[in-house]
Amino acid sequence: MAVSYAGVTSEGSRGLGVLFDGTPAHITAVGRGRALVSIPELSAEGGTEIVLTAMPQVSSAADFMIGRKLSGGVHPVANPAFDPHDGSLYVTRSGARGEHVPVSIFCITSDGMVEDFSTEVMNPTSIAFGRTERMFVTSRFDGTVYRVTPERELIAFATDLGVATGLAFNRSGEMFVGDRSGTIFRINEIGEAKPWAQHEPSVSAYHLAFGSDEALYVSGPTVSSFDSITRFDEDGNSSTFYQGLGRPQGLAFDQAGNLYVAASLRGRRGIVRISPDGSDAQLVVAGMNMVGLAFGPEGEMVVATNEAVYTIPLGIHGTLLD
Repeated sequence: MAVSYAGVTSEGSRGLGVLFDGTPAHITAVGRGRALVSIPELSAEGGTEIVLTAMPQVSSAADFMIGRKLSGGVHPVANPAFDPHDGSLYVTRSGARGEHVPVSIFCITSDGMVEDFSTEVMNPTSIAFGRTERMFVTSRFDGTVYRVTPERELIAFATDLGVATGLAFNRSGEMFVGDRSGTIFRINEIGEAKPWAQHEPSVSAYHLAFGSDEALYVSGPTVSSFDSITRFDEDGNSSTFYQGLGRPQGLAFDQAGNLYVAASLRGRRGIVRISPDGSDAQLVVAGMNMVGLAFGPEGEMVVATNEAVYTIPLGIHGTLLD
């Protein structure tokens, strides 16, 4: 990770030390204003402190929050999703296009147990729960949205959706699905799909989330390093909500109306928080290869990388719109 600082001389930077709760970190590169370090193994979960030493100076402590790994060996390409009924977390192992993996959806129970949930969905991408707490999952392999019954049976709910990726519900319970080749579909309660809006094609996936203003917010990574979050009003008209992100992917809103995005901001990868009016963006969680996030019932943020899932006790409560 990168640790930034000020007030250290050139001579002092040569003898710089970085301590995490008193444990020295291995420093791989150091300059007058920033050092690259490897975080040591720490026993504590959640908060810790960073202290810099540049003898004879010792800095005041800075807070640092540590994520706890929930599961590895997964391959999500979008947000995980919490079951609103029992707080279980669902995450995919999506695999390469056309690859049939042994387990394609995992369930992480509220007490931390990781269970195999489904082997049937090919290339599962987005998971979302509707107003009636039914679970739906998109397959980018066959362009289908599947409904998952409590008995774990898969039922094709909507078909012929192109490369079906992003999935979200509005306040009325209508389903919206993004075909990453350029179409956003609106789907009624019996699975009838109609094209609703057009969007620039994505190199990987669309990610969808509804805001408290009942607008649909969409990210779709392109080959640009200056991508946008697009806002679609209730009639499907688009506008740019925020521009300047690198490879934006999973989206989620908190109850204050802030939008959180797995993306790069000014060259730093992690979770970016964007203010409700789109005027300000800040990196709030740093980490590599992040693809999605979700807010849990206790205010925890669950972050998905392309191979693992972590939880961070940030005390942020999300909306129930996505």
